[in-house]
Amino acid sequence: MFEWVANPEAWVALATLAALEIVLGIDNIIFISILVGRLPEKQREPARFIGLTLAMVTRLALLFSIVWIMGLVEPWFTVFGMEVSGRDIILVGGGLFLLAKATHEIHNSLEGTSGDGTSAAAAGFGMVLVQIAILDIVFSLDSVITAVGLVDEISIMAVAIVLAVIVMLVAAKPIGDFVDRHPTVKMLALSFLIMVGLTLIVEGFDVHVPKGYIYFAMAFSVAVEMLNLRLRSKRQKKTAPVELHKPYEEKSGG
Repeated sequence: MFEWVANPEAWVALATLAALEIVLGIDNIIFISILVGRLPEKQREPARFIGLTLAMVTRLALLFSIVWIMGLVEPWFTVFGMEVSGRDIILVGGGLFLLAKATHEIHNSLEGTSGDGTSAAAAGFGMVLVQIAILDIVFSLDSVITAVGLVDEISIMAVAIVLAVIVMLVAAKPIGDFVDRHPTVKMLALSFLIMVGLTLIVEGFDVHVPKGYIYFAMAFSVAVEMLNLRLRSKRQKKTAPVELHKPYEEKSGG
């Protein structure tokens, strides 16, 4: 099973696939970060860990049921002359769910009805895990199908998935904390989720959208937002000394 260990080409394939799995997991991290941000502080880390562990288990389970996964690509029935497969149904359903969830989160953020997290402490924790599990299936499906198309050895795919989830576990908290501290970044992340949801729906209708365009748009938007954050930070530093001296100046002038 691990005969590939002595093969340099297999290690290159492992590194490539692991990097690809990490990139494909970015939207998963964003989704989990936004969901756990609604929980009380003490519940966020367990929810984040359980959510990413579920992602790994889901991907490995789908990977080892590879015959069933390949069966999902085969047409199940035809609607208006268009063949519909199990994968299409999952992608469209997941995309609609992602659109609804992201829109709901944007509405809550704009209306200020997100709550303090304590009222949803009991039911919210379980509900967050359920929502994470649902989206894990959608994200994992695309990820596993991509892995199968790149590598022949199942053990290489399994190792790449585990490595990717370990990296995601390390990166999830800093990303989540950063999103929580900056409301505009959270809004940008929710916009990404809407874009990913639309992409999933389009892919479900057999219209291929090159992932490079999606990731370029996301990277460009993040770069612009980082520049905006830096600019706001510099302005705050310039205005802070003036605000500190205002009371003294007013007092001395009186």
